[in-house]
Amino acid sequence: MKNNTYMLNNYMLLAEKFADENDIERALDFYNKAYHLKEGRRNIELLLDMAVFYDEIGKEELAMEKFREVIGINPEDPRAYYGMAMTFDNDMDYDAAIKLYKKAIELDDKYDRAYFFLANAYDETGDKEKAIECYKKVNELNPEDYWAYVNLGVIYEEQNQNLLAKEATRKALEIEPNHYKALFNMGVILKKLGSIEESKLFYYKSIEKEPNYQYSYLNLGVIFIEEKEYKKAIQVFGQGIDNNPDAASLFYNRACCYAQLQKTEIAFIDIKKALEIQPELIEFMKSDKELVSVRALEEFKVLFD
Repeated sequence: MKNNTYMLNNYMLLAEKFADENDIERALDFYNKAYHLKEGRRNIELLLDMAVFYDEIGKEELAMEKFREVIGINPEDPRAYYGMAMTFDNDMDYDAAIKLYKKAIELDDKYDRAYFFLANAYDETGDKEKAIECYKKVNELNPEDYWAYVNLGVIYEEQNQNLLAKEATRKALEIEPNHYKALFNMGVILKKLGSIEESKLFYYKSIEKEPNYQYSYLNLGVIFIEEKEYKKAIQVFGQGIDNNPDAASLFYNRACCYAQLQKTEIAFIDIKKALEIQPELIEFMKSDKELVSVRALEEFKVLFD
């Protein structure tokens, strides 16, 4: 028995080692060696490890099989229901996922990860109030959960409850002051609340922390367009393009700025690039009033034809 226990633990450690090194074949070999020991078939930790591993490599049926084996050994283990829920969640079968997350919570009412992903599943199915309730529960259980505050803020902002959105996002930034996503979200909220200059500052901070997030440049540039500060907008879009060369929306909006400054030929170059990246933008260009001068160009007519 002692020898088999030693072998089981050794196989599990080796499996985890090779899994960490992304050596799938060797990892599976040692997982199965452990599983085929008599002690392995009744070892819940091994079964859970195997289930998670199978799920990560896309073998969902094998993952579900192992989760069910855990339930067969201990029907009160919430981790198995949570794991099954995650598998359904990844397949966007949110109704099935919700039932299993709720089962996990029923067995462990302090299972904050189950509440977190249950909130996301409710959000995906349009049940915003239940999503809010679950994210609040996550933060009650774990006041340091950055993403629960971020996601809560996003839902409030979508519902136009902007003061609540601001408060949730502020709490997220207390936890991670330099995370680009919360900085970006705060920029969105502050603009909606009419704090334009403060909004700009948060977009600039977001850009500083994550130069490859194109939407910070887009939203900041649009503010400058609304203020008719086209040269500033061009500067922002240009910086965004340098860091995100495949961002069609940045080329498109910079073209609009050039068109407003009567730099039609330069605007056309950006329009052409935007169309190369995202051809369906042509439908917007047909009616965009800011691009009248560009559409009048013979080069544009040839391109459109």
